[in-house]
Amino acid sequence: MLHKWEGIILKARAYGESNKIVTLMTREAGKVACMARGAKKPTSRLAGVTQPFMHGSFLVQRTSGMGTLQQGEHFNTMRHIQTDIMATAYASYIVELVDRLVEESGPVPHAFEVLLQALNAIEEGHDPEAITLFVDWKMLPYAGVQPILHACAGCGAVDGEFAFSFPQGGFLCHRCFHLDPYIIRLSPTQLKLIRMFYTVPIEQVGKLELKLQTKQFIKKIVTTIYEEQTGIRLKSRNFIEQLERTPLLQPKPKKEE
Repeated sequence: MLHKWEGIILKARAYGESNKIVTLMTREAGKVACMARGAKKPTSRLAGVTQPFMHGSFLVQRTSGMGTLQQGEHFNTMRHIQTDIMATAYASYIVELVDRLVEESGPVPHAFEVLLQALNAIEEGHDPEAITLFVDWKMLPYAGVQPILHACAGCGAVDGEFAFSFPQGGFLCHRCFHLDPYIIRLSPTQLKLIRMFYTVPIEQVGKLELKLQTKQFIKKIVTTIYEEQTGIRLKSRNFIEQLERTPLLQPKPKKEE
């Protein structure tokens, strides 16, 4: 059966002398692996449309098991992501995270939208580190983690001073701080940002400028959740950390949030 799907290339690896096995995240069918015959050849019509991050329309022949990519037409080649090292690093992390968390088991429209909106935002020049935080928080449910962020995980209160608790799985209000001696206290701004990362669609936020310390603080929380509760540690995270230790690639600090 021939399918026409809107999709994004998560990864492509060589298979044999001239072929690629391509993993697509599609709007209609979820995550799908397919063979792109001859795609390694520079002259192949599939060479250009099987690059990582590519957003396009793909014609896939599939009955059961792995399909065959017949042709593709790009909507967005993600040129900025392909050519800017920081954009590439964070986009690589995002597609690796989605690939790790999403099974090949049918449509996952929310995950597709998160991926598409994130790549589009990075492509348009938005802060890739901030965009990656959106993806980190929004993909937690696919890792089996449902953080309690709308109210206190202890008593359900929605007012007061709040902190984050890993054992309690979310926010604790000041009345429940005694439940966890290792709480991470949050400012009202940090509280608001974490909720925004988890609940607000990326495309609705617009330009977001955050201080480096704020991003690092919130990243530490969500990274700890992934590492301690899911055991996931991505190769692309190591690359990002290497870049962060490179002085010439450091962003200029923001004066205001």
